[in-house]
Amino acid sequence: MDFSASDTVRGPADEDLLPDSATAAVKVVVVGGFGVGKTTLVGAVSEIRPLTTEETMTQAGADVDDLAGIERKSETTVAMDFGRISISDELVLYLFGTPGQERFWFLWNGLFEGALGAVVLVDTRRLEVSFDVIGRLEDRGVPFVVAANAFPGAPAHPDEELRLALDLPPEVPIVACDARVRESGRDVLLALMHYLYDLAGSRAAR
Repeated sequence: MDFSASDTVRGPADEDLLPDSATAAVKVVVVGGFGVGKTTLVGAVSEIRPLTTEETMTQAGADVDDLAGIERKSETTVAMDFGRISISDELVLYLFGTPGQERFWFLWNGLFEGALGAVVLVDTRRLEVSFDVIGRLEDRGVPFVVAANAFPGAPAHPDEELRLALDLPPEVPIVACDARVRESGRDVLLALMHYLYDLAGSRAAR
């Protein structure tokens, strides 16, 4: 069978190749309730073109998707988001963003397999959408940090108020962030890496 030049299978773009200096890779999941900014965060920090599975929301989901406070949202993740960021020359993080609606949570089992830790994005205008998410992480024993995403007009709460409202243990870090800004998202991921390092050290000392 003859193949034309247009049928040639192309490999990844140069910018998508893993750096030669990378010696360690870590899987991290980005979780949170519906519409808290997970896709935005993964897209903002990823050094490769992110993979997204966003679909246009339709009237069919009107009875199950609560749009209170996010009425302008028109698309939603139906499987996962994927991105990659180099924290240093040696350390690379693979980011997997989970769908926020409870009807897609059956996908979490596969996405969490092999994950070292998680980032929980919260919207301080709608903290209640994060309660079940945090509970599921705690049930799985997945270490996580909480990132309070700065939405326009969202109330700013002291960390201790957020900790109390979300019923978080004292050791879980809370970080302010703007999911649209790469540097802010990177700081959240660094906070998670420091937390995981501290946890590993405390376990080794026992």
